[in-house]
Amino acid sequence: LLTISSSPPLSGKAYVREKVCKEYRILGKENFRTLTIIANSRKYSNGTFEEISHLVREIVSLAETCCADGADPSCYDDGSTALSAKSCRADSPFPAHQGTAKCCAHEGLERKLCLAALEHPPRPLAQYLQPSDKELCQAFRQDPREFADRFLYEYTSSYSQAPLPVLLASTRTFLSMVSTCCISPAPAACFLKEKLERKTLSLLTLTSNRICSRFSAYGKDKVSFSYLASLAQKVPTASFEELLPLAEDAAEVSSQCCDSVAEDCMLKKLLEHTAKVCTALSARDERIANCCRGKNLMENHFCILVMLPALAPKLPEASELTNKELCSKEGALHATRYLFELARRHPSLPDAVLAKLYDSSEKLRGECCSTKDPSACLDGKVSSVG
Repeated sequence: LLTISSSPPLSGKAYVREKVCKEYRILGKENFRTLTIIANSRKYSNGTFEEISHLVREIVSLAETCCADGADPSCYDDGSTALSAKSCRADSPFPAHQGTAKCCAHEGLERKLCLAALEHPPRPLAQYLQPSDKELCQAFRQDPREFADRFLYEYTSSYSQAPLPVLLASTRTFLSMVSTCCISPAPAACFLKEKLERKTLSLLTLTSNRICSRFSAYGKDKVSFSYLASLAQKVPTASFEELLPLAEDAAEVSSQCCDSVAEDCMLKKLLEHTAKVCTALSARDERIANCCRGKNLMENHFCILVMLPALAPKLPEASELTNKELCSKEGALHATRYLFELARRHPSLPDAVLAKLYDSSEKLRGECCSTKDPSACLDGKVSSVG
């Protein structure tokens, strides 16, 4: 019913069973279970721990029973059909989703595929708060398995947009740290050492969740613009020509790595991108130069990411965007350049406002530029807004 990784188009019931059973055999029951907790906490980031636990138990039990040697070939399909029927009950113990009723109107494989495609939007803010070392060890000693399950759920649902390999590495090293340090003769020193070693991975989880949430909401072109506007507000002395390639590179990182299952995609590409920003802008801006002095590129990236906008620079008035420019072959570029000029002159303009202006320019181009009289259409739209 709920396969863990993204898959090519289904070619029937046998394909689904083989895919799940292959993952189950390669990973083994415990790793399959861990990955199922992570995958479903990501998908249903607003589900409760009890709902996710119930779903995980059912999925693992189905795999354990139906992937065993000698299992009936129809076992998995029958089991997943029963699972989808359970999802459609009024008293379903699985995570609630407003799209469930629509899926349940279908039958058979269509219903299962519809239910499997459901997912919650990401939480607006990461809500995981790490307990103190003492509290961690107390919970761990009380019930190591319950502690691990609850941590996987809380951490993954908080950072649900971080790429799967990043979440796997981050949760694995965290649980390893807790199990090592809680039995150490010197827990405080152990935690200090382990946390320093995890710092890059912790920052990567935090930043990639933020990057991929935005990519999911905005799409590649708008992410590129959003990053351009942000850099323009932080380094208003830099030109459009200097910043646009950096913004396009940042959007490319999101596009290549947010859904990638390659283990080091996000870290590798993000560090390459940070090096490009540091090379291009250190001489331009003292604050960027300060961020780039560190030896840890991930810390340097985070430093630039959280940098506040600069003070409003003294720049001449930006020239207005003409109808001819907006509807030209390079219309999108002209609109982006105009909004860039606006952003660098008004560093306090929030991203949400600039994103709205970007959407408006796209809408205007779409509605007016293919009409018989684009200027009349554009002037009419602008005056009706005004």
